[in-house]
Amino acid sequence: MCDKCKERFFITTPIYYPSDKLHIGHTYCTVATDAMARYKRMRGFDVCFLTGTDEHGQKIETKAKEANTTPKAFVDNIVEGEKGVKDLWKLMNISYDRFIRTTDPYHMETVQKVFKKMYEKGDIYKGTYEGMYCTPCESFWTASQLKDGKCPDCGREVQPAQEEAYFFRLSKYAQQIRNLLVNTDFLEPRSRVNEMVHNFLDPGLEDLCVSRTSFTWGIPVDFDPGHVVYVWLDALFNYTSALGFLNDHCNDYEKYWPADVHFVGKEIVRFHSIIWPAMLMSMEMPLPKKVFGHGWLLLDGGKMSKSKGNVVDPYLLAERYGTDALRFFLLRTFPFGSDGNFSNEALISCINTDLANDLGNLVSRTIAMAQKYFGASLCANQVEDAEKDTELVELVSGLAGRYEEQMEKFAFQNALSEIFKVIGRANKYIDENEPWRLAKDEANFPRLARVLYNLLETVRICAGLLRPFMPGTADEIAARLGGARTDWDSLTTFGLLPRDVATVAGPVMFPRIDIDKELKELEAAIAAQAAPQEDPLPEPLPEITFDAFEKVEMTVVKVLGCEKVKKSEKLLKFTLDDGTGTPRQILSGIAKYYQPEELLGKTLVAVTNLAPRKMMGQLSCGMLLSAERGDKLNLIMLDDSIAAGSRLV
Repeated sequence: MCDKCKERFFITTPIYYPSDKLHIGHTYCTVATDAMARYKRMRGFDVCFLTGTDEHGQKIETKAKEANTTPKAFVDNIVEGEKGVKDLWKLMNISYDRFIRTTDPYHMETVQKVFKKMYEKGDIYKGTYEGMYCTPCESFWTASQLKDGKCPDCGREVQPAQEEAYFFRLSKYAQQIRNLLVNTDFLEPRSRVNEMVHNFLDPGLEDLCVSRTSFTWGIPVDFDPGHVVYVWLDALFNYTSALGFLNDHCNDYEKYWPADVHFVGKEIVRFHSIIWPAMLMSMEMPLPKKVFGHGWLLLDGGKMSKSKGNVVDPYLLAERYGTDALRFFLLRTFPFGSDGNFSNEALISCINTDLANDLGNLVSRTIAMAQKYFGASLCANQVEDAEKDTELVELVSGLAGRYEEQMEKFAFQNALSEIFKVIGRANKYIDENEPWRLAKDEANFPRLARVLYNLLETVRICAGLLRPFMPGTADEIAARLGGARTDWDSLTTFGLLPRDVATVAGPVMFPRIDIDKELKELEAAIAAQAAPQEDPLPEPLPEITFDAFEKVEMTVVKVLGCEKVKKSEKLLKFTLDDGTGTPRQILSGIAKYYQPEELLGKTLVAVTNLAPRKMMGQLSCGMLLSAERGDKLNLIMLDDSIAAGSRLV
């Protein structure tokens, strides 16, 4: 299909709020979105898959202060740093097309323009907010919306808030939103519609606070200094700013908008099914075609949360079981629209049952028999047996259609169930036809070849349909089938595998796991990971004599001046009083740990009889003493009452 003829498909997953440790629950929605994007690409669609990070708000500003850093540096580390958001998506093999950060300048430009347009239209007005605020959720609530006096979304404590703010006339669009939810399939599953109508529309929509003045970490309201845009107006418009709406970053808003589907967790369905369409109505923009609110992964009966201490590390699980197995488990085990109870036992059982016993066993047995009985390639002379072959062949032939029906409904669990019904039937087909008995008589080889061909063709089609869920596994199986076709068109027709296919041997794809032993080892690994980690002690240096030690001259010095060395990220240049009356210059690689101004006047220790050397073209006459462990470094500082020039003895 030529690019111009392709039907476009725009799919989004919520942009992650980078304030807590990432856990397996964060990957659930994004893995599902990735599977849908891969499926649509396989079908020939021009797919744009958007994800990213929502980086503004009071919570992040507070956490940055606690970490003694700036909000931008704080979010940069979580998004771009080791084991950050992008690292996790790479680990989980997420094939996003665009990654947006709400601190990106082009996004900020869009939000400011949107805010101003809505203000000029009269849909945003200035007032005073007085109510309750949930900092973790970045949400304002009225007293009637609270649940047992707490946030109805997360169950945490809320705080009274009063400040000058701008408001969006959400109430103006109440009837239009009701019609949208009740009379269309805009929001799915249907149970989410009932929640929105009962909890928010029936009590009456109140106008929404869309700016704050009590903190500064946000997009400024450019026509009213002191106000920053409320995080949900800011975050929601990422879906259009990423396409170039009201900015010059991209130029395909007309191509991809409206979104075909927003996948979101049930805790943010209100924002996406009520607030978001109302804002789009205000802007006179097309609405997304669908919002799908999925459930949570639960652990010990509750939503995974760092604050509750019940998180599961996806890095640990992927390292032990592989990314494909983890992706498969998430979408095979839990219906996408409902909550699911995560447990290590369920994960291991799923790997053993579906991947080791069923899929892995079918692939290994079939290829091993093909090579054992026919060598380099399968015999092209084959004999069918309609009585024994028809059921399997018909079941496989209709698989793509049944799979497509479920995928189009986002019923990932059901789509995988259809595949594994076929895999189960293929394993039974082996037992029914007993290839090992056919192999005892050369006269049966044409029939044996047909049995193995039917199995290999079944493996090819199943592997191709598994690709959106397990891309690495699908590639591996296709390679073992001699580079067999697994494009969508080939998966709808049984019999496209060459009759003389040359198979390739390989290791066991999913070794069976001893569940009792593995659970003990996994629990130990989790406990070790949770324990406070101390940096390892450095290796001891070789012993020296006392005479050698006496030759090191350690002198008390006072910092007269300190500045960064140009073109160096590591070096600070010190001007020091060493008691001689002549200032001493020392360069030290500690710029990562200290700001120059905080060291002025400090009393330090320097090795003063070290031979001078040039660093970045400047002379360093000595070395400042510091203590180092792991990635932490601290200068040795003394009581300021000790005079410069004093010697350490």
